[in-house]
Amino acid sequence: MRLFPLAASSPAGAGVLALLAACAPEAGAPEARSEAASAPAASPAPAPADAPQGLAIANPRIVLSPVAGNPAALYFDLSYRGAGSLTLDEVTIEGAGMTMIHQTIEKDGARMMVGADPVQLSDGVRVSFSPGGLHVMAMQPAPDWKPGQSVMVTLRFADGTTHSFAAPLRAAGEAR
Repeated sequence: MRLFPLAASSPAGAGVLALLAACAPEAGAPEARSEAASAPAASPAPAPADAPQGLAIANPRIVLSPVAGNPAALYFDLSYRGAGSLTLDEVTIEGAGMTMIHQTIEKDGARMMVGADPVQLSDGVRVSFSPGGLHVMAMQPAPDWKPGQSVMVTLRFADGTTHSFAAPLRAAGEAR
């Protein structure tokens, strides 16, 4: 598990703080959570025919950094209603140099990002990728990404299935 502590006292600390700005929760925002699918969800879009059956995505968005070229953050709600289980192994974002699934934790009184384990989904599970919790970092975002555009996101599961969806790009500071 790779840790990314908040270390503002070092030269690299300023870069870490800029990276975390996209991951930080908004004031009063709830923490990321997994919960039963019976909880209200924001109008999920049905999965295309080639996606795992029972998979739905709601509220996708990529929040750009206030500093051009710095990482962006992908947030969305993922729900699953199906037989068996699914394991989300990887997320790719069109135009990003690389992506990483992160979670924000508290350790020794400091909040930090760590690489997240594969995300396990079973019937009735809803997982929120949200600021301050589980999220996807888009490292080396394309220089032509602009608020108002959309880019394609692909989820890859352990069984080899994939699911792609469009995520709108938002400016830093817009509602996350």
